[in-house]
Order: sequence, then C-alpha cells, then structure tokens
Amino acid sequence: MGGRERLAATDPGFDPEAVDIDDGEVLDRLAPVVQEWWVEQFGEFVPGNGGFFTPPQKEAIPLIHERENALICAPTGSGKTLASFTGIINELFGKAREDELENSVYCLYVSPLKSLANDIHRNLGQPLDGITAKLAERGEDVEIRHAIRHGDTSDSERQAMLETTPHILNTTPETLAILLNSPKFKQKLETIEYVIVDEIHSLAGNKRGTHLSVSLERLEEMVETSPTRIGCSATVEPLDTVAEFLVGREEPGGDPRDYEIVDTRFARDFDMELSCPADDLINTPRDIVTERFYKQLHDHIQSHTNTLVFANTRSGAERVLHNLREKFDGYDESNSGCHHGSLSKERRRDIEESLKEGSLDVVTTSTSLELGIDMPHIDLVVQVGSPKSVAALLQRIGRAGHQLGETVEGRVIALDRDELVECAVMLEKAERGFVDRVFIPENAQDVATQHVYGMAINDVRPEATFKSVLRRAYPYRDYDDEDWEQLMRYMTADYPGMEDKNVYAKIWRDTNDAPDGEHHYEEYDVGEHLIGKRGRLARVIYMTNIGTIPDSFTCDVVTRSDDSWVGQLDESYLDTLEKGDVFVLGGDNFEYRYRRGSKVYVDRTAARPTVPSWFSERLPLSYDLGREILDFQDQLLDRLADGGMSEVRNWLRTFPVDENSVRAIARMFREQVAYAGPESVATADRLVIEETLDHDEYERHYHVHSNYGRRFNDGFSRLLAYHIAREASANVQVAVADNGFTLSMPLNRKVDIARIVGDLDPETAREDLRASLDGTDLLQRYFRINATRSLMILKRYKGYEKSASEQQVSSEMLLGFAEDLGDFAVVEETYREILGDKLNVAGIETVLRAIQNGDVDVVRTRVDSPSPRAFGLATLMASDVVLAEDESAVLQEFHQRVLNEIEDGNSEDSAVATDD
Repeated sequence: MGGRERLAATDPGFDPEAVDIDDGEVLDRLAPVVQEWWVEQFGEFVPGNGGFFTPPQKEAIPLIHERENALICAPTGSGKTLASFTGIINELFGKAREDELENSVYCLYVSPLKSLANDIHRNLGQPLDGITAKLAERGEDVEIRHAIRHGDTSDSERQAMLETTPHILNTTPETLAILLNSPKFKQKLETIEYVIVDEIHSLAGNKRGTHLSVSLERLEEMVETSPTRIGCSATVEPLDTVAEFLVGREEPGGDPRDYEIVDTRFARDFDMELSCPADDLINTPRDIVTERFYKQLHDHIQSHTNTLVFANTRSGAERVLHNLREKFDGYDESNSGCHHGSLSKERRRDIEESLKEGSLDVVTTSTSLELGIDMPHIDLVVQVGSPKSVAALLQRIGRAGHQLGETVEGRVIALDRDELVECAVMLEKAERGFVDRVFIPENAQDVATQHVYGMAINDVRPEATFKSVLRRAYPYRDYDDEDWEQLMRYMTADYPGMEDKNVYAKIWRDTNDAPDGEHHYEEYDVGEHLIGKRGRLARVIYMTNIGTIPDSFTCDVVTRSDDSWVGQLDESYLDTLEKGDVFVLGGDNFEYRYRRGSKVYVDRTAARPTVPSWFSERLPLSYDLGREILDFQDQLLDRLADGGMSEVRNWLRTFPVDENSVRAIARMFREQVAYAGPESVATADRLVIEETLDHDEYERHYHVHSNYGRRFNDGFSRLLAYHIAREASANVQVAVADNGFTLSMPLNRKVDIARIVGDLDPETAREDLRASLDGTDLLQRYFRINATRSLMILKRYKGYEKSASEQQVSSEMLLGFAEDLGDFAVVEETYREILGDKLNVAGIETVLRAIQNGDVDVVRTRVDSPSPRAFGLATLMASDVVLAEDESAVLQEFHQRVLNEIEDGNSEDSAVATDD
C-alpha cells in the first residue's frame, strides 16, 4: 500500500487525490512542543490562509509520519530537507519522552559532500536545541543527539561516538560503507529507522550511488524493521526510476518497495533570461565583447545584494574574478572571492562562511557550489556560458532566492554562437518543466567486489545471502548468474598465474561439508554453499582501500629526443589524445607519441594543434538536451521556410532571451540555409556530414553534425574513425565537440562516409567500439581505476600509500595479463564503464537503429568552406582555441568565405542574410 492510500485508510479526513494538503492537518501531525517551535520560527498559523508550510513540507511530513518511503523533489531553498527532518525529529522526541531511545543511531543522513553534511549538522542544531529548551522549561530532561562522521572526523571524536552515540548521524556514502564493517560501531546501526539521501541526483548517476544502494541493502540485513527511506533532490528525472533506485526491492527479482513521490519541483517562481553582449559574435571585436560582458556582469552585481557567478571551468572562475577586480573599483578580498575544488579546504570554508553571512558581494565558482551549503542571502545567480544540461542550470540558478516566496533570479550570458543555441533551448525547456534524465550504472563488478568482500569479512554466510543483498539493490536488479560466476572467479583467484602477479584470493567459496559427513557451521545446512574471507589482513585492506572516487594525477611531458621536461598535463586530458595528435603546452606545439606510467612522450612540431587545451575541463552536453536542440532546429527551419526571418525572430522572442540573442541565432541559421541549404542543418530525423577540403594542410575534413552530446560524439567518432581507418588504410584524426565531431584524413584518401554510417550495424556497434579501444590511454586509465576499485591494486597496504601514478604503472603491467585471461571481471567492468557510462553506446545503438529503419536520414554535403553551424567544429582543427585572437581570426575568415559565396550565388539573399 502506498503512502497516500495508507493515510486515507488511517485518517478519514485525508484525500489521497488532493493536490493541496491542508496546513492545519499537517500541523496536527506534529507533537504540541514541535508545533510550538514551528510557529515561533515561521509565524502564527491562521486556518484557511495557506502558505504556512511549503509545498514539499505539506506533502512530505504526513508521509514520513506514516513511515512511507518518499522521493522529495523540490527547488533548492523550498524546505525539503527541513521537511524530511521535521517528521523524523517529531517521532524521535516522542520516543525520547517515553524513554525509548537507546544509545544508538535512529536516523542516518547521507550526503554526497562533506560540506553539505557539515551544513546540515549546523542547521539541525536550531530545531533540536529549540525543542529541547522548550521541554526543559516544562521540567523534561530530553535530548536528541546529532553528530557528523566522515573522513575528516578525528579518532577521538569517533571513539566518543561509541560511548555517547548520536541518534542522528550525518555521513557520506564512503563512511557508511566503513561503518557497516566497523566491529564495534556497526551494532549502533541496528536501530536505524530512517535514512535520508540528500542531493540524490548527484549520486544516482555514478558509482558512488551504486555503492550506497548496496550499503542500504546491507543495512536492511542488520535492522529489525526496514528503515524509511527519504530521497531529496531539486532536479532529477525520471522520478520513478530514481525512486526505485532509492528504495530497492524486497526480494531479488521482485517489485520495488512501496514509495511515494513528492513532486513540487516547480513550486517556486523562476525569472531566467539569456543575454549576449553582441548580436554579431564573429565580427564584433573580441575586446568589445569582453568589455560589454564585464560591464553587464558588473551591473548585475551592483543591482543585487549577493551574486553567485558560475563559470564552466576552474580557470574560468578565477579569470572572471581577476578581471572584475582589474576593471572596476570596489572589488577586493573583503567583498569578493572564488570557490572551486583546487583551492585549500580552509579557503573554501572561509568563502562558504562568508556566503552564509552574506558578507560577499560576489563569488565566482565552477561546480563546487552547485550543491550543499545554504546561502540565504544570494539573490542572483549568473551563469557564464552553457551549463550543458537543464538539470545543472536549475541546480545552479536554484541557489538564489532561498527565502520563502522569493523569485529565483538567474541570468545566463553566452559568448559564442553554438552556446547561444544551447542556452536558448535550455532556458525554454527549463520553463516548461523539462529535466534531463539520470542514467544509472548497472551491474558494476568493481562495486560488487567491495561489498561481497565487506560482507565476507563480517561473517561467513550462505552464498544466497550475498547474491540476495546485491540483487535487491536497484543497480543490480538484473544481475544474473553469469555475472555472479564471473565475479566469483575473480574473487577466488580462480585463474592461473594471478598470485604470481601479486593478486590474491579475497574470499573462499565452498559447500558446508566435512570429510566425516558433518558440517563446518552448525547454523547452516549440510551442502549449503558458504562464503568467507581470506587473509589475516582482510579487514585492514578493506577499510583502507574501499570507495569509488578515483585518484588522479598529472603527467610529466618530456621530449623523446633528449628526455627534457616541457610541462604537465592532467591525466584525463590523455583520454582525448591519439598517437599523432598535436597539442599546445607552454606556447609550443607537441605531437603526442605514447605514455609510460606518469610520463608522456612527445615530439616538438610545427604542425597545427588537433586537440584544444580546454577539452577535458568542460562539462559535456547532455544527450537529452542535445535531442531537444535537434527538435528546435527542425522547428526553426519550418518557420524560416514559411515566413522568413521575421517569423523566426518573432518565434525566438517567445523564448527567455534578449534581442541580441534573437538576432544572432536567426542570422546564423539564415546564413546556414543560404550557404548550404536547409538539408545542411541536423534535425531529429537528419544526421548531416559536411565535407571540406583543406588544400593548404593537404587534408580532407568530415564535419559530422550529430547534436547528441559529447559522450555520444566521443563514442560515435571513435566507432566511425575505426571503420574509416580500416577501409581507407589511413590515419584518421578526431576532434570532438558537443554538437558534433570532425574526422580528418589525408587529402588523397577518400571514403563514402555516408555509406559507412549507413552500413554501421547497431547489433555489432558495441563490439566494434570495444575493439577501437584496444591499446588506448583511455582503456589503460579506466582499467587502473577499476583495478583499484576492485582491490586488484591496493592504494594502501601495510602503511604504504601508492600514488595514482604508481597505481597506473602497476595497472599497465597487469592489463595485458588480465585481458588474456578472458571474461575477467575487472576487464569486463572497465569496458562496460567506458562504453556505457563514458561513450554512451546505448545512445549510439538507438541512433543507428533509427538510421537502419529509415527514421533518420544521413545527408552528405560538400562545401568549399565550413558552414556556419560547423564553425565551432572547424576551429577545433584550425587552431588552438586557448588563443582567443587566433580563434576570432579563423572564425572571421570562415564567415567571410560564407558571405562571399552567398553573395556570388544570390546577392539579394546575401543582403537578407547579413542584415537583420
């Protein structure tokens, strides 16, 4: 029975179909002392007036009171976390007053960030202290203890929690996994009745969430009564999928546990607008665009109390703050700051405290303030460039207007034409309630390794119990016997030569039989398969090596000729490099040759760059938003064909964009159609391949307009390059962007690329893409990450800590051995993660099936110079875009060629195209 049905059964006055629950009914569910505190905090309750509780509070508090699992979706600052805790605090005070609380944990709060756990811990003090004080006034000595435990908690604090245990424990997914194996503290978890998972959207789509979901099922094994699970998020979709991820299943293969969804995501008013410093971002001089941008940003800051500015990279956040201080008087360390993950913990904490106090006029950041601390004084969020998904946009803009009834005010400023299109669609979709989907990793063998090992360390148990715990967790709902046997072969080291590589068995697996016919463990049946730990140091190894967040490192770049050091690269940047690629470092060009451990070997070259320096830093465009952009382009073409530029501009004015944005977007598509025709624009039913010849560089470029997001394009470009290279026996260079990718090959080599795309078989795409990864740095890096997660490589052992670069050296020695074993769990998980989570092979298969079925046409066009919609793709191959003046010059050159071609073909069209 769901929560609303149960409420209806227990309370005749409750209407399960009601959209708006009466405030008085909610208040009546709270104990008088809690009611009294609430009224003091939020004002006197007046029956019939409404607005006493926020929408998520009105729906969630009764559900929690009835012990119903619930996913609470509501905007940032709408009171969803308080709603979760209020119902729980109400119940805990009731137990305390009846002297029913033991010295153990009753509520577990799990957050993705230490800073968020710290903030919630501080915020919890207010209701707990207030209600305790009111009870003390009545002569009642009642206390609800709360504490925080994560990686920064000292040994003395941890020891104190054993003696005086918090009733509410704030923690992180990683610390929870450790507590489940803590010989002493795990007993303190057996009384847990409530679990809150905050910012669940930031966990569900990655392995931290997978790890947490299994931890919650392990917790189910320990407690007498299934804990009530509450998930909180401002931006998440699909709701039912994430709710099922939260609650898991009662039995493997069964239905999800009961849950309710509190969907009040759009209960707050949003004021969002996209602006652009110029209506012509190509010919307006770069310094003028920059000056207008900073003037606009300065005006926003001056007209608001506290402004939060998001840039898409850490360097961008630093640059914006630096330029504000340089260009305008009045900005200094006393009233402005920067916050991102590369800063010290102390510096970040200082900025966070100042934001809470409202003492900073402006703070710039990258992604580090998307989640977490309450910033009640922020009244404007400015996003510079595209945040690449509607979910990220709403999460960031939702940091503003935290006071009840305030409008959430956000401004997005775009500085290039591709991002203008992205942002226009993004804001329009946000206003309509669209949110990008979360894609949950499935059947991750590295996470399964950690939990099976952890359970075996705790106790010898039947194999069926281990499988049941895994399969009840949503990410393992389809985990079959073949997956399990693959895992068992790895964990029992059932492969020849593993011990020679210092990879040892982690568990034993046997039937409960003895030679004399008796069984080893009296509590289990004879013949029952059991699993237990191997190794005297198993618990120490487990406790010091678990977790899913990978270590990273920077690589030293050295020349092959004389082994001279030229600089450093972040290892994630190497994901983008193939042998022969050229990149810029320290102002010089280098050709990538190979990597050994933490060293990257290069040759100096005069060739132009093929991979931009910012590639690995930027967030990827979401697959769902990419598809919405394709629909937008289809609609725009229809309006252009029916009513010309006037109708296009009028339609764009219905979007939350300024006039400069309207004119810039309209002009770009008009020039695109005038130059290359309407079929040169990618739509939901058309994939466009644009061929250009570069006689100066003696290269042939194929610009593929596939606006399905960078993960899709990364995978699709690798797949296509793999087939082209095999057919043409040529080296194919790849440059990937969010709205497509470019394949380049020698001018004297030519392929029918449209035919190759059309012939790609969705049934073999996964196998072919897997083959294309052989020998790549991408494969080596992810194998290291998964080998470490799978405890094949130990980060910490007997007091020695192995750095990420040392882990990489170890993994390179193990990869060939592991691949030769065949169907090896760590290798298979590495390919699964790359193909599924990083390269979106499922999306590629979907598009290829649409092409095969005739639902998507593949259109090939040939132009003398890149078309306007390909300018961004072409600049990736034309210059290093870190050098803004170079990019600007190249864009102007491309644009002038297009205008000249239009003018030569139709002078009247040219005038229309360039003059709005």
